[in-house]
Amino acid sequence: MNWIKNNPVLVLLLTGSAIFLFHLGVIPVSIMEARNFITAREMVIDGNWLLTTMNELPRYEKPPLPSWITAIFGWIFGINNVVALRFPTMLMAILLGYTAYKLSLKLLNNKLDALVSALVLLTSFYIIGITVEAPWDIYTHGFMLMGIYFLYPFFNGLHNQWRNSILAGIFIGLSIMSKGPISFYGLLLPFLLAYGIVYKYKGFRQGKKVLPTLLIIVIALGVGLWWFVYVRFADPDAFLAITKKETSNWHSYNVRPFYYYWSFFVQSGLWTIPALVSLFYPYLIKRVKYKQVYKLTFLWTIIAVVLLSIIPEKKSRYLVPVLIPLALNIGIYFSYIFTHFKTKLSAKERFPINLHFGIVGVIGIAFPIAIYFVLNSIDGYWVYYIISSIVLMAIGIFTFIFLGKRKVFHCFLLSIGLIASIKLLAMPLAGGVKKNTAYYPIANLKTNMLDKGITIYSFGEVSPEMIWDFGSSLPDLKAENNIIIPEEETFGVLVAQVDEIEFKRIFGTGYVYELKRKFDLNSYADPDSKGHKDRLVNNLYIVKKQ
Repeated sequence: MNWIKNNPVLVLLLTGSAIFLFHLGVIPVSIMEARNFITAREMVIDGNWLLTTMNELPRYEKPPLPSWITAIFGWIFGINNVVALRFPTMLMAILLGYTAYKLSLKLLNNKLDALVSALVLLTSFYIIGITVEAPWDIYTHGFMLMGIYFLYPFFNGLHNQWRNSILAGIFIGLSIMSKGPISFYGLLLPFLLAYGIVYKYKGFRQGKKVLPTLLIIVIALGVGLWWFVYVRFADPDAFLAITKKETSNWHSYNVRPFYYYWSFFVQSGLWTIPALVSLFYPYLIKRVKYKQVYKLTFLWTIIAVVLLSIIPEKKSRYLVPVLIPLALNIGIYFSYIFTHFKTKLSAKERFPINLHFGIVGVIGIAFPIAIYFVLNSIDGYWVYYIISSIVLMAIGIFTFIFLGKRKVFHCFLLSIGLIASIKLLAMPLAGGVKKNTAYYPIANLKTNMLDKGITIYSFGEVSPEMIWDFGSSLPDLKAENNIIIPEEETFGVLVAQVDEIEFKRIFGTGYVYELKRKFDLNSYADPDSKGHKDRLVNNLYIVKKQ
């Protein structure tokens, strides 16, 4: 254990690598990933680095910094290489954990307690999930946390204030260049409000921070907004139309009630029980040794939830910025637990910890049986199944052994090991899950049609996953105000199911069309199952002029 205490950064990097850097090609590309990867691909292939596109149409909803980073990796390692395109996002997730450690170290001045908070963050359910579901989010929150890391010493002292202000401004600007004001509202603003309540900005009373503060604002706005200004003047019509649509979505799309986010602690996954207990402010404020920091992280978490709850549009992934201060909050709670669990805690206080680690133990021991019945076939995956089963069962057994001895820090490390082992050893078993019997990708269609001299178009909104799998753009014949008719005598049209009737009406006169193939990108859900998504199904028609 002394090695862990003496090498916190190495422990953090090893854990982050095990969780994020292996088996990057196992999970199918998600809808948000597909959109982002298409934009990066069109940067490299078509040169659309500033006036960004998706399927050859303007895509100004999101600023391009993460797409630039992804495109560079794609340009070096292959623009259709999913592993290469996912790699920088995973590095950003590890960097988020490292920044959380450095910030915790500034707040707590204790390497081990800072490491605990960072490990909780890296192993939180939606921090892992967001790297695939909506990978650009990790950039905006990662850069913003870096900005906060430099803001904290800037607020607290007079040393290096110009350096801290410049760096804070740069990273806040990079966050805005990653996904607009999302992290400013969900992560930075709650921090500023919580800091003001707890520390009351005492360092500002002498007036020596006015100019450096203005510098932060100028740099952040300059770095964060220049691209928006450029696009506003370079392509004003498309920019304004997209801005209007995005703004209307805030109060008309995915509208949820105010209380929708108030089970937010569940998004921490394995840490749900400690997360909930860490929010019992009247109980913990009398017990933890970092009282002011606990006030800060508690208020930071709650204010973030309240601010996000005010916005009508709500999605589970929008809670990611809440998980950052929540992880720091959990770390402070664990610091109290590790110090007092053996001697000073009552049976009631030990109960949630016993329950939490008991669940960890059960998960580890039950893994081999549970995964055996989940998998459709283990053929070809026996090595991963045997190794992961042995490791996870051992973690489960030792968790109960150490819990019986009240060595809860050991149990905590085993919990981290559980998540890391699942990602490192059990992830490939996803290949043995029951597949959609109708699954038929579109990846080879482009080559086959080009060999025959046939150009492929789309009719209606084809899913981003379909466009990504196709390998290049699919020009849409169903434009916003009119139908585009190709000049070729023979051409292919990929049609979404919802547009079948209109397609047949348009090309029912003067043309002959033939259904060539149905493409289904639902990886696991059969056509008659509840999870089957119609948007991932398209029919290919070969159309000929009469």
